[in-house]
Amino acid sequence: MKKNKKQKNMKQRINLLVLLFFTTLIFISCTTGLKTKKHENQDNTWKELFDGKTLNGWKILNQDWDNPDSKPDFYVKDGMIICNTSMDNKGGGYMVTDGTYANFILELDVKIDSTLNSGIQCRSQVWDKDTTTTFVAGNAEGTVNHPKWRRGYVWGYQVEIDPSERAWSGGLYEPGNRGWLVTLVGNEKKQNAFKQNAWNHFKVKMDGSKIQTWLNGVLIVDTVDEMSKSGFIGLQFHGAYKKEQSNKKSMWKNIRIKEL
Repeated sequence: MKKNKKQKNMKQRINLLVLLFFTTLIFISCTTGLKTKKHENQDNTWKELFDGKTLNGWKILNQDWDNPDSKPDFYVKDGMIICNTSMDNKGGGYMVTDGTYANFILELDVKIDSTLNSGIQCRSQVWDKDTTTTFVAGNAEGTVNHPKWRRGYVWGYQVEIDPSERAWSGGLYEPGNRGWLVTLVGNEKKQNAFKQNAWNHFKVKMDGSKIQTWLNGVLIVDTVDEMSKSGFIGLQFHGAYKKEQSNKKSMWKNIRIKEL
């Protein structure tokens, strides 16, 4: 009788140990899963680059060498960053982020007057000294040695915003360096992706040497380039060269980035 009772107690202890063992395994597995999920969430978090109220986190770079005291007219209104063109600043300039970014997905909405031109700078920098580069200009025949870019001139990838008849919006340009890298010549579908006098949604993905752009859901650029690895994000103010461009607006909103 005592022996049976002893065996019964032993069996209960073994069952308890087995239960504790599997409970511990389940706890460790769940904890690891939570940590992994938390890490994934952190890696896939969108960051707002524009708070909708202020220009905190941004600064202006003036590119008008003939009028260095004239800054592009950027301001905030109704949840938008707005820039008015002016005949007083023909050299243009940029509103750029304080921080720099390497691999990312950038999304934003843009509305621009049909007489203007603009662009979205990515992985951009400024020359720290006067520099001579090879200007490609979109074709091999147009390749020339460009005169020196002045110290402080912006260079880097630019996603084109082009309401003109040329219609190269979403194409890849590089101011201050090689010029046109990817044009939209002969591609009617891509050229028709831009909506005149309306909000247009741009998406840019830069992951290592892989560069892709989308305009209103249409894939525009899918290329590889090694020139720039990291830099600031920028909104271009294009100088007014004609009277009809004066006091016209470029507008940006819903600017967010997800680092990869």
